[in-house]
Order: sequence, then structure tokens, then C-alpha cells
Amino acid sequence: MLYWLTALSDGGDFFNLFRYITFRAGGAFLTALVFGFMFGRPLIDVLRRKQGKGQPIRDDGPQSHLSKAGTPTMGGLLIVGSLVTATLLWARLDNSFVWMVLFVTLAFALIGFSDDYAKVSKQNTKGVSGKVRLALGILIAVIAAFWAEWTHPADLQNQLALPVFKNLLINLGYFYVPFVVIVIVGAANAVNLTDGLDGLAIMPVMIAGGTLGIIAYAVGRIDFSEYLDVHYVPGTGELLVFTAALFGAGLGFLWYNAPPAAVFMGDTGSLALGGALGAIAVATKHELVLAVVGGLFVVEALSVIIQVLYFKRTGRRVFLMAPIHHHYEKKGWSEPTVVIRFWIISLILAMIGLATLKVR
Repeated sequence: MLYWLTALSDGGDFFNLFRYITFRAGGAFLTALVFGFMFGRPLIDVLRRKQGKGQPIRDDGPQSHLSKAGTPTMGGLLIVGSLVTATLLWARLDNSFVWMVLFVTLAFALIGFSDDYAKVSKQNTKGVSGKVRLALGILIAVIAAFWAEWTHPADLQNQLALPVFKNLLINLGYFYVPFVVIVIVGAANAVNLTDGLDGLAIMPVMIAGGTLGIIAYAVGRIDFSEYLDVHYVPGTGELLVFTAALFGAGLGFLWYNAPPAAVFMGDTGSLALGGALGAIAVATKHELVLAVVGGLFVVEALSVIIQVLYFKRTGRRVFLMAPIHHHYEKKGWSEPTVVIRFWIISLILAMIGLATLKVR
């Protein structure tokens, strides 16, 4: 919205700054951060009054988690509120990719909110039916797939770009939409599975989002894309504003989510943030790189899949408990140890993901 102030510029004054994506990204970061600090505590107080007993705690989970009973959930409202406000304020609103990512984020946030509300109101951990959540997620991802296809340049439509090998594109044809569904729905649910310890999910989301923001800025500039040997996707640079807002919103939330958490993000936040990461990866043609920079989420999801399939087949478990962060809790790692070590892993994976931007 503030980009329109450039109409008041004569080319060399303060208003000219709003032309620059990097300047507006900084403004989005600070806006989201301040929003989180300002409204965090009031929102937590409201959630505590409305929810009473807070988020139900799994009986079969680690015993140390029983002490978290009464902690309010739906803290994702703070993240999404900060993120959307900052993005609408600082991003160019004539950019199709910005609206596509916002659509996915808000739609998944609505699914998550419905699930959180069902859990809190019924005081059980079941919430909305998994089949309903999956069906709605697929619908959202299908819309995003056609939206992205319509916005991408003609030579990149329905194409799968491979990291490092710029000249190699795989035409997915009719399989493009199912592929996008797997990316977006998979990312949303993988982040959701990771959100099991105080501060565990939000920092890796911020790291992955920041990494994708750098990639989006690079592929959105023809000079950078040529130098880094990646496909040029006009308009994606504006997503740096969104990811900067995500980073600021994440920090604002982490202030209250740091152990011991005063609020949980709930499915409202985890589904929204995971969906956002998937949508950005689709927009920038870096879906496979997302599997690297978001590798922690991939491992968390795979640990659940492996555990379920192996148990159904043999009656035994591969992990002491799934998702895998609970496995390490069962092995005796303290919660802060698990969280910080997983943060370190996320940062390492982000550096590997950035390394795929091959310099000639």
C-alpha cells in the first residue's frame, strides 16, 4: 500500500525509497515485529479467558508435557495478524504472487483455527476430521496451482526446475497440479507435525522463510538470476516483503512462545506458515529446494509416516515416539536441548539451500 507514495516522488526524495523492495522489506519486518509486541500480551489474556483450560494435552505424550496444561492456543492469530498487516502495508498490491501467497496463508489459517476451536471447545485432541482438513487443503492447493501457472512466464508453466541445473526443466504437464498439491499440503502438515515443543516450529519456519525470501528476490531480478544461473520469474522479488514480515511476526510470537510458552501457535499458525512456505516455493520454482531448507519438517513428517507404517506391519515401533522430536525427549534430552539443536540443523540446511544458487 505504501508503495503508492512513490507517486509523490520527484526521483530523489524520501518517497522514492518506497520503490525499493529492500526498504519496504525492512519496513514490513519492523511493522510485524512491533505488531507482535503490542498485541501479544492482550491477545494471550483474551485467549486465556475464552479458552479456560487451554489446549488439551495428549495423554500418551511425554509426561513432562502435562505441566503445560492450561496454556492457551491459537497464538497463530498473532503471527498471521502481524504478517498480513505488514504485507498489506508494505508490499505492492498489484503483484499476483503476493496475493497468491496471502490466499494460501489465510485459507490454511482458517482451517487451523477451526481445528483449534474444535479442540478447545470439546476439550479433546481430535478437532476437525483429518479427511475434512485434507480435502480443504487440497482444494486450496489446487487453486494456488492454477494461480501460479497463470502468473508464471509461458516457458516455465507446468515445468519443474531442478536446483543447480538451470538448463534442465521437466515438463510435468497434467501432473503439475498434483505436484503443487503435494508441495503445499505437505509443507503445511509437516510444519504442523513439528509444532510440538515450545519454540520448536517457529524458528525453523523463520529460517526457511528468510531463505526463500532471498531466493525470491534473486529470481525476481533478471540481473541476479542470470548471475546466479537460476530461472527468472518476474514479480517474485516482492515476496521478500512477505518473508520479511514473516520473520518479524515470528520473532514477535517467539517472545511469548519461548520456554515456558505463554501461548501455543496451534494449527492456526502451523498450517498457515507451512502453507505459506509451500506457496513461496511454488511461486519461485524452487519446490525441490524447499525440501532442503525445510528438511527438518520433512524429517518430522517422515518419522510419523515410518512409525505408522512399520507399526501396522510389525506391531513394533522404529522410534520411541513420533514425531521424532518426542523420540529424543524419550531418550532423555531436555526440551530446550531438542529445540536448540533442531534450530541449528535448520540453519545448516538453509545454508545448503542457498548454495544451490550456483554462481557461474
